[in-house]
Amino acid sequence: MFNKIKNIDTAFRQLRQTVVLVIISSTLVLVIALGFAYRLVSRTQDRIYVLADGKAFQVFASSTRDNIPVEAREHIRSFHRYFFTLDPDEKAIKYNLQHALYLADVSAKRAYDDLQENGFYASLISGNVNQTIRVDSVQVDVEEYPYRFRCFSNQQIIRPRSITHRELVTEGYLRRVSRSDNNPHGFLIERWRTVRNRDLSTQNRY
Repeated sequence: MFNKIKNIDTAFRQLRQTVVLVIISSTLVLVIALGFAYRLVSRTQDRIYVLADGKAFQVFASSTRDNIPVEAREHIRSFHRYFFTLDPDEKAIKYNLQHALYLADVSAKRAYDDLQENGFYASLISGNVNQTIRVDSVQVDVEEYPYRFRCFSNQQIIRPRSITHRELVTEGYLRRVSRSDNNPHGFLIERWRTVRNRDLSTQNRY
């Protein structure tokens, strides 16, 4: 009888050891599987597929922090292109300025109101004047928030009888806001002002 009890006790201990080993093994497998799944999901989230000419191309996304200088500079370029690209067409002027004012605060609206009151846009239309801008470089300091920037650009003003090239330097600050269709980069220009705006050269067209 004692041998039977001893055998039962031994069998129970072996069963308990087996169960413990199975639980430990299952836990290890689960942890390893979760680790692999997390790495796979992380890598998948960094992949973007772009469709071009009916073909899918895989590209890799960078972190938001890495993109801040790039997106900030593009936001500033977009604002200046919209604000300073003007044609002798009231609807075209309104379209561009409407887009520009989504990207900046009241400082840009004040500059627009001043130009409007001084008859600047009316003189463009009546004088058949085209104005374009080329942004040469944008400096953004992302070490301190809000981000300070300075934009260096050149304007070309085409009048019926002359073409004027003008240097334009502006500066301001960038604040983060929510992204939208009207503001895809998620920045807002604040305290925007013109530092330098001077004629470089003028040439006759005829």
